[in-house]
Amino acid sequence: MSDAASESRTNAAEYTVSEISGALKRTVEDVFGNVRVRGEISGYRGPHSSGHAYFALKDDRARLDAVVWKGTMSRLKFRPEEGMEVIATGKLTTYPGKSNYQIVIDNLEPAGAGALMALLEERKRRLQAEGLFDIGRKRLLPFMPRVIGVVTSPTGSVIRDIIHRIKDRFPLHILVWPVRVQGETSGAEVAAAVDGFNALAWDGAIQRPDLLIVARGGGSLEDLWGFNDEALARAVAASGIPVISAVGHETDWTLIDLVADVRAPTPTGAAEIAVPVKADLEATLASLAARLKAAVLRNIERKRQAARAAARALPSPDQLLALPRRRLDEATSRLGRALSVSVDRKRARLQGQRLTPATLSRRINEARTLTGRDLARAQAAFFAIVRERRARFSRTATRLSPAPIARRQKLLGDTLAALARRQDRVVSARLERLRGQLSQADRLLATLSHKAVLARGFALVKDADGVVIKQAADVASGMALSLEFADGTADAVALSGTAKPKAVAKPAAKVKEPGNQGSLF
Repeated sequence: MSDAASESRTNAAEYTVSEISGALKRTVEDVFGNVRVRGEISGYRGPHSSGHAYFALKDDRARLDAVVWKGTMSRLKFRPEEGMEVIATGKLTTYPGKSNYQIVIDNLEPAGAGALMALLEERKRRLQAEGLFDIGRKRLLPFMPRVIGVVTSPTGSVIRDIIHRIKDRFPLHILVWPVRVQGETSGAEVAAAVDGFNALAWDGAIQRPDLLIVARGGGSLEDLWGFNDEALARAVAASGIPVISAVGHETDWTLIDLVADVRAPTPTGAAEIAVPVKADLEATLASLAARLKAAVLRNIERKRQAARAAARALPSPDQLLALPRRRLDEATSRLGRALSVSVDRKRARLQGQRLTPATLSRRINEARTLTGRDLARAQAAFFAIVRERRARFSRTATRLSPAPIARRQKLLGDTLAALARRQDRVVSARLERLRGQLSQADRLLATLSHKAVLARGFALVKDADGVVIKQAADVASGMALSLEFADGTADAVALSGTAKPKAVAKPAAKVKEPGNQGSLF
């Protein structure tokens, strides 16, 4: 028995571990090939430093390791996330280093819209709890922006529709930040574009926009998934520039629509929201100007009527001066009697006083004393005033200087000279532009003129009335014709034709200019 057992052990084929692993690998790959596996992503931590992604697919009873190589990772339409239910398409193989099997994923798609919608609802609840959807934090759009920034694909029809619509309504400066609007990196690129526009300086070489439009055409939930990116929603919420979201059609909703300040149903609708209609503004302005003018005229007429009514209520100048005139007449009649009485009183007082030389001398001395005292006071006051005025003049003189006046005169002179130079440049530029337009019009006239066609050997045929003949069917036999060449005209008579003659044929051909000979045909 021991010999038989020993012989059976020696007759069994021996395999190395590598041989067994290789045989299993070939068997698994040959039998299964490409498969589609539905499961929930587990253990996903994002791409490895090498760019590959390692995770597992599981259901309620089993677990399958999965790997996505770097090249495949860049082609995925959406980024895998922990807990997402997906359908993976790839090839089953084994990993000899751990003696387990795995799926190498070539394509990854969500397991129906239900999984994406569940993920979207979870993000929506989290952002709403943080207050990113509150109406109070949304900013008002500028009524007439000077610069509009557009974040979209530069090759699609969306940017052409926006530019065309803005050009029709209110032409202004548009800055386009090109991004991918579909794929795994679309959300990050759009977020970087929003942050980039906000980083521009108001007075920089590229002017900072007053309004941003994030736009994309319609598509499925998977196509628009990049605009549900959480980082993009936070970038739009933190933007210092008002943002209009125009992603998809009117029935499409993304997270950026809820965070943006205004949501437009379509990219064309975003352009209509961003700028007013210039013609309507001009019409409104003209209407307001006409209303203002009419209101001013009505106000002036109303004030004029009020002034006329007030003038009718006021008394006439004769009525106003009647009482003062009567008082003046009464005072004039009393003045004569008062003067006579005053003279009589002065005469009586003078006659009652006795004048002597001593009295006169005393009064003269008193008057001289008073006069001297008043003169001394006047001189003292005069000198005091002179000293005060001299001190004031000295203080004022120290503050006065011709230097500021000279500087201002020089500044104004430089300004005038600069304006004169600008005027010369503007006039020269205007003349040069008009000269160029005139030259262009002259070249265009020469190009479109029939003279150039005649110079290449053609002739212009007219009938006797000067009407141009375009078809041979309009020529009648014996019809008088006029042939116009590049260097002159000549008369001719048609020898044959199908049209009925209108008049008697003219005599033989006659050359109008020297060197030109008529022809018969």
